[in-house]
Amino acid sequence: MPDQRFSVQDANGDQVTVYVRKDKRLKKTSRWAPQPDGSILLRVPYGLPKRQLRKTLDQVAGKLHKRQELAERRTDDALQSRAKQINRKCFNGDIQWAAIRWVSNMNTCLGSCTNGGPTDGHIRISAKIKGWPHWVVDYVIAHELAHRKYANHSKDFWAYLTAAYPQTERARGFIKGVGFAEGVDFEGEG
Repeated sequence: MPDQRFSVQDANGDQVTVYVRKDKRLKKTSRWAPQPDGSILLRVPYGLPKRQLRKTLDQVAGKLHKRQELAERRTDDALQSRAKQINRKCFNGDIQWAAIRWVSNMNTCLGSCTNGGPTDGHIRISAKIKGWPHWVVDYVIAHELAHRKYANHSKDFWAYLTAAYPQTERARGFIKGVGFAEGVDFEGEG
């Protein structure tokens, strides 16, 4: 059975396409996930009554509103502006994310990016690197943006990042040097 197509409004009043797929594996609950094209895939129990579907779509719209509010609270404006500039320069503006902010609870990880779930598209950058050279910080931001296209550190990920951010190897060398001096193995740089 083909997916049904619906629309809901997000927090900005924009229409978001929701594809509804009936799933025989689901018994009581529905599951939804953002798709790379900005749409939502909503999987519902196969026997879900039509009257219940509208209620479920309204719940998805409510969760989109909450997600947008969370993203706005968790975004550092200066870092957001910097990420937008890197996105335009390195990725032709093709990368989409929900929020980016500095965090102080990362010790061996310089950045992280969530793909999927309620914090999909949230990027966190370690406040530890604020004083590092701008081209290294830009690399860490570009690295996390590239994770929006490739979730893991595959060969495709590294090829994509290296082509997009030409100072990748130089920045990785700097990070390895700092790690060596501090006796820390920064995750994701191996």
